[in-house]
Amino acid sequence: MPNPETSHTSHTSHTFQVDLRGLVDLLSHHLYSSPRVYLRELLQNATDAITARQARFPGAPATITVRTGDTLTVTDTGIGLSEADVHTFLATIGRSSKRAAEGELEAARGDFIGQFGIGLLACFVVADEITVVSRSAAQPDAPVVEWRGHSDGRYTIRTLPSHEHPEPGTTVRLTPRADGTEWTRPDQVTALARHYGGLLPYEVTVVDPGGSADRVNDTPPWERRHGSPLARREALAEHCRTAFGFVPLDTIDLDLPAAGLRGVAYVLPTAVSPSERAGHRVHLKGMLLSDRAPELLPEWAFFVRCVVDTTSLRPTASREALYEDETLAAVRDALGARIRDWLTGLAASDPTLLHRFIDTHHLAVKALARYDDELLRMLLPWLPFETTDGNVTLEEFARAHPTILVTRSVEEFRQVAPIAAAAGLGVVNGGYTYDRDLVHRLPEIRPGTAVTDLDPATVTAHLDSVDPSAELAAAAFLTIAREVIGAYDCDVVLRSFHPVTAPALLLDNREARHERTRAGLAEGSDGLWAEILGSLRSETPRAQLVLNHLNPLVRRAATINERGLAVTTVEALYGQALLMTRRPLRAAESALLNRAFIGLLTHAMHDEGTAPGPTPEPRKGQ
Repeated sequence: MPNPETSHTSHTSHTFQVDLRGLVDLLSHHLYSSPRVYLRELLQNATDAITARQARFPGAPATITVRTGDTLTVTDTGIGLSEADVHTFLATIGRSSKRAAEGELEAARGDFIGQFGIGLLACFVVADEITVVSRSAAQPDAPVVEWRGHSDGRYTIRTLPSHEHPEPGTTVRLTPRADGTEWTRPDQVTALARHYGGLLPYEVTVVDPGGSADRVNDTPPWERRHGSPLARREALAEHCRTAFGFVPLDTIDLDLPAAGLRGVAYVLPTAVSPSERAGHRVHLKGMLLSDRAPELLPEWAFFVRCVVDTTSLRPTASREALYEDETLAAVRDALGARIRDWLTGLAASDPTLLHRFIDTHHLAVKALARYDDELLRMLLPWLPFETTDGNVTLEEFARAHPTILVTRSVEEFRQVAPIAAAAGLGVVNGGYTYDRDLVHRLPEIRPGTAVTDLDPATVTAHLDSVDPSAELAAAAFLTIAREVIGAYDCDVVLRSFHPVTAPALLLDNREARHERTRAGLAEGSDGLWAEILGSLRSETPRAQLVLNHLNPLVRRAATINERGLAVTTVEALYGQALLMTRRPLRAAESALLNRAFIGLLTHAMHDEGTAPGPTPEPRKGQ
């Protein structure tokens, strides 16, 4: 801190009583995500200064001008600083000119953006020298004062003639370091000013070295009152394209007066992963706070991107994210309710748009419907599910199948889908996120519909038994099959079913797989762990390998008399059925597949070598 006995001479020199270089390193490497925030801090200070002047002198000029070149200057028409203010606020690290102790500005304090008094020091991340020239609007007769600070901790204060700054306000001048020129190029400054200050309430203009001026801010499209609804929609679509790079499927107005929040949610036109963290843009009193604020909305609302301006949400110390508190939680719930209201309203107002939305974002609707009974009743019949009849809505599927069977996993569905479809069973794939829970709630919405989990015995019961004589003829082969496949905790049965092209079907369930995993672990363990695993043994029905007697390959296999070939054939049929489930194979199952392939290949080569015959004539067309 400076000497408290401050001098009012034209030039005084002081030093900060802190390690300023260490503080700048803290700001640039630990508090702020990028050096580019220096311009945000300058725009923020200028905006707050204008707000303070407007509070005392309504109708005063309200402009911010950024000039680029070898030096960068930011000039505002704000309240300005007197010499005493400079000593108080620029000479004390972390002191804010917007503290409650400054009673003359307290009335406007709620309109200020800054809360931490660090802003000007952020400029040291791109410059070694900062010059502030200011004239107070509150004290018209006060002299112009200049504060010049250096990154090594020195600063000077002097008074200047009035013509140096004829109008009230402040000019901040930076001389960029060599490693800071990347962030002070004219094109970069214009882009940063538009990025951070695009929604500021006061005119912000960037002037390039050639004198060309570019206004970078405008009234938010959701605030515009003139023009037709079509023009407003087009303006919002253009804003979305500029901010996020896509044309929205629809827009949702967000207006929470109690939270001082206005904005819009843009509905994505393409599907995204629910795990993708949304990048919402949050402005605090017009200044961009963050362009990646996933905490603004509930996790289920991943199908929208928001732009909002708020006065009540608290920023973190870096002013680059939202502070998680009760206010943010309440705002998040309220915004989620607005998006839910939009969804429920589509069913009555725009069914075509609803279909387009559901086709794109059905997973998001399923996530929301699990926790929202009203939305469940309204939208569940419209949602598509993977079924044995294809991807259809539950309403359409329930009309064809009064009893709906649901699998617990994708693998189970893939096992039984072809056979169940041929048998006329209505099966829904319940293995996807939310699907099984939602299908089980269908009777609440559609009374008279029965929903039950699929059990392998249900499928087996719909397969035709074979003729007793055929069963007897295949008895020897089935005995070998049950002996070989029994080692994998699996039974073997012979049935007739469609499609004929499927030689075998493996009917399995989660409980049976868990029991096999337990048994495998117990077999490879000893001592106490083996005893523990043994005590967990269950009486879960074993899996079933169902051989299709209608399939020509199975019919031929049932006539094999040679034991070695019969074993290899059984293993090959079991291996093919395993592959059809599309689930990961255990080491023993992979070894079985390799053994069966090698066995069949060896048998074929042996037959060819021991019983050579005439070369077969080519078929027609070959």
